[in-house]
Amino acid sequence: MGISQEISYRLERLILDGGLAPGQKIPSERQLAARLGVSRAIIREALHELQGRGVIQTHHGKGSFVASILPATEDLDDRSPLAHLFAGHPRTLYDLLEVREQLEGQAALLAAQRATAMDRHRITKAFRVLESTDPLSNARPDHGFHQAIVEASHNPILVHVLNGLKNMMLLTVQASVANLNPREEMRRSIMRQHKQIYQAIMTGKPTAARKAAMAHVRFVGDSMRTLERQGAKVIRVSLSADATGRGLTPSA
Repeated sequence: MGISQEISYRLERLILDGGLAPGQKIPSERQLAARLGVSRAIIREALHELQGRGVIQTHHGKGSFVASILPATEDLDDRSPLAHLFAGHPRTLYDLLEVREQLEGQAALLAAQRATAMDRHRITKAFRVLESTDPLSNARPDHGFHQAIVEASHNPILVHVLNGLKNMMLLTVQASVANLNPREEMRRSIMRQHKQIYQAIMTGKPTAARKAAMAHVRFVGDSMRTLERQGAKVIRVSLSADATGRGLTPSA
């Protein structure tokens, strides 16, 4: 294996281990050369190999960035087929919540087992931001808390898959905030569930973390189904909506 191939392999491992996340900018050639102890020419060749394999994307004047293994879903907008299905078919919201329940449950388990000191710091910071944000407009802090847990799982496939679906997952969080948080009892339940997830991960209890994370997402889905059965108009969210709730529309 040549030197440039060895360097490209080391960079791939850094990406797979979560040291460089999808969408994150790659350090400059000079920084990489100093860090890895090789010439900039070797770094340039290694980056060219990674670009050729689609692992990174280079944008003129901006630098190189880690590519997503699911680029088609990461760039979802209101014109995408999946976004159209989400807007037009009420069941799609619950399909997404089913995916979240399974994947985020596993992510919480792994985070409780594998989280580093830095991961725990990031999760704590995200949890504190969530606690201090107005619960009627805290979709992005809520999503950020769950995302910090996913990244702490250190499972590259799980991280990349959920990153590829991040916009769709954010829609489920926004729907939860719009429909459940205005109801005090449900809001208190969700706050309590977030705290249970946080504490289980911080104290290194994988089974409890998985159970709490899955129960939380299941509660969101079950609660919205209950509202619909009671005749309430469940608010759905378009990709153009922001975290304050603009762009929210009730489902049929």
